[in-house]
Amino acid sequence: MSFFNLILTLLLLFSSSFFLFTANGESSSKVQTFIVSSFSYPETTLRPFDLRYIRVDLPPWFSAMSIALNSDVDLDVSRIERVPMSTLPIICFRDGSPPLPDALNTSLKDSAILGINVLDVEQCFPMQKNITMKLTNNQISPGVWYIGLFNGIGPRRTQSKMITRGPAYSFVANITVEACTNSMMSGNFCNSPIYPFSCTTSDVNNNALEATANKPMLENSVTCKSIMETFCAHEGVSNFFTLDIINVAEEFTVMASDVKFNVTPSNKMSGANDVSLMCFVRHSTVPSVTSYDYSSDLNKGPLVIRSPLIGRWYITIVPINLKKMQDSNVRVCYSVESHVLQCPIGKAGPNCTMDIYMLQTFVRRGPNPFESYYLPVGAEASHNPANFPLEPLLSNTSYNGETGNIWTYLLLDIPRGAAGGNIHVQLSSDVKINYEVYARFGGLPSLRSWDYYYANKTSRSDPSMFFIVYDSSDYKINFYIMYAREGTWAFGLRHLNTSSDPSKAPTIMSLSLERCPKRCSSHGDCKFSFDASGLTSYSFCSCDRNHGGFDCSVEIVTHQGHIRQSLFLIISNAAAILPAYWALRQKALAEWVLFTSSGIASGIYHTCDVGAWCALNYSVLQFMDFWLSFMAGISTFLYLATIDEVLKRAIHTAVAILTALMAITDATRSSNVVLVIVIGALGLLIGWVVELSTKYRSLSFSVRFSLDFSHSLQVIKRWLCNLIATLLRRYYWPFALAGFSALAMAILCWTLETSETYWFWHSFWHITIYTSSFFFICSKANNILDSENQLPANGNYELTHQDSLPRGG
Repeated sequence: MSFFNLILTLLLLFSSSFFLFTANGESSSKVQTFIVSSFSYPETTLRPFDLRYIRVDLPPWFSAMSIALNSDVDLDVSRIERVPMSTLPIICFRDGSPPLPDALNTSLKDSAILGINVLDVEQCFPMQKNITMKLTNNQISPGVWYIGLFNGIGPRRTQSKMITRGPAYSFVANITVEACTNSMMSGNFCNSPIYPFSCTTSDVNNNALEATANKPMLENSVTCKSIMETFCAHEGVSNFFTLDIINVAEEFTVMASDVKFNVTPSNKMSGANDVSLMCFVRHSTVPSVTSYDYSSDLNKGPLVIRSPLIGRWYITIVPINLKKMQDSNVRVCYSVESHVLQCPIGKAGPNCTMDIYMLQTFVRRGPNPFESYYLPVGAEASHNPANFPLEPLLSNTSYNGETGNIWTYLLLDIPRGAAGGNIHVQLSSDVKINYEVYARFGGLPSLRSWDYYYANKTSRSDPSMFFIVYDSSDYKINFYIMYAREGTWAFGLRHLNTSSDPSKAPTIMSLSLERCPKRCSSHGDCKFSFDASGLTSYSFCSCDRNHGGFDCSVEIVTHQGHIRQSLFLIISNAAAILPAYWALRQKALAEWVLFTSSGIASGIYHTCDVGAWCALNYSVLQFMDFWLSFMAGISTFLYLATIDEVLKRAIHTAVAILTALMAITDATRSSNVVLVIVIGALGLLIGWVVELSTKYRSLSFSVRFSLDFSHSLQVIKRWLCNLIATLLRRYYWPFALAGFSALAMAILCWTLETSETYWFWHSFWHITIYTSSFFFICSKANNILDSENQLPANGNYELTHQDSLPRGG
């Protein structure tokens, strides 16, 4: 084994020397990286309040992530405060789970390119036309990162809307992840060797370690060290190490031994003990002198990290104060090792006297993926299978006379792909609850280390979008951890009073993974979707017309306002009585049926749309409303043309087919209003052309065979005068002008409709569009002169009649 270790040491030294040599440019200028993944997101359009998530997996040995995003957003970042949040396009980054910026408290003044250097757990920036950035392993940690693109945020984002209008933008994205070809190298250019610690279970005999750990932890300790026994470095030159913690640990220590100089320094007044051997430790990312989680001088004592997170830890050791030696050849040599201390199975805490339980996952059956609840293995379930009593989990040996510092730990696992779910925590009791709840991802929580906690009504985590408390009383605790990261979560229950009798007032606890918080507060439907990669499902609430917010708890429209808006939308359809009455008076039965059924269908549809009563399926009612409205609008124009009933029926049939296709494909698009007007005007024009070609057929013959040009001009002039006189006699133009004015107002109402003002402008749309139809129908003069139906007196055309009946002799 010693010969094998010697070979590995030589290979590692050669590899490290080679990479350091090439990094200085003396041998090779190439960066030793390769592309791990390259993702191209196709052109996608985000309509108002739409969002998209992109998941990016970064391996532990990644070197950089490059993002190139192009969009058609034209936004001046310097004037960002003038843009309302409901229409502001933004881009967000979050480590571990999808971002949720609806309750964003920070301003969005910075550009994504400028602000990315201070990227925190979640950071949002205004969307720009072109965003190009390269994030190195010194800026972000490996793992799962999510990029979220939002077109407007706020409570109205989840509110169901009768229409969705506003600015939309499209984007394309390319994301490339690069990694070092050698997994033992790190840095922006993969030029810094990293020495991994290999761990073995062995007996520990170290005075420094025995001073900080008790016997149970020492019996379950793991010793980790590099295959190289000694490291030497000049002033300010760093050596990098990694340590992987795969299970929940109580603490791990980093210590240095055999600190000495490689040569005897000329200044013998100073020794190796005077040198500072600074150690910087950071989780998931290589630490530096300015960015680290923990630090200590190993030459004065070991660095102890309690309750470390699960995952990869990076250790940087830098010698300092070597300049006192006044010898450039002097280097500090040292040996480094780490000890991971664990408690026996089922125990946790600083003295291994607390109880820890791994919770078993029970998957719920339902339409939403990843919904589940958690129970301790072998725990007694209550009448609700998702609940379990806490008192049977407590053992008397855990107390140890330390009132107020007694903990019970629960571990649960969020599966891969379920980062878009929410952890739901509930505690209830008939008496005052004597527990505080602390939650932490990847490690055991404590009074100093936690991600979220709830102690009482006045002491809890800072309010955020990812920690929502619903019930805060002495008898019930109910909160959610939103979009929980996938992996191991630890919950610590701190006991406040151990003197009460648990049999008289048990405390019931429930831990579950749910898709939508509070089941959308009974004001919406819980839906789910997948990110661009298809690896993560995220849930969201689709709220009703009156509520919004991520959980539909925000009342956007009050009850009185809802009644007022509903009455406006429904009663305004009574304006259809005007054209229906006049059509019936003129015995235009087809138009009477259309206007009457259109008004009734629109009223029933809006009764269902506002959530009052649905006579039929919503989609059926929506189709009937738009289809009959289209038909009524076009029939108004066709009514103004005096054509043969056979031709009119043919045109009505074609229009019915065309408008049905319009209503079934995309009924709510704004272009449908223009199409209805164009189709109606085209039908009226066709009717006029057919009528004129029939009544004034002789004019063509007169002009064609006339050799006198001046006579032809007189004929055409006389024909045009007769045409104008006919139009003036056929229509009451004051009514026609009133109809055009009402139609213009209706179009204006349609363009002014927004999600907030829909109820008002759409109600006014009902009134103005039916009123315009009424004025147009009234403008037709039915007492047309008989001479209008006669042919010109000087025409060459003669209508002959042939009796086809047999003649009797």
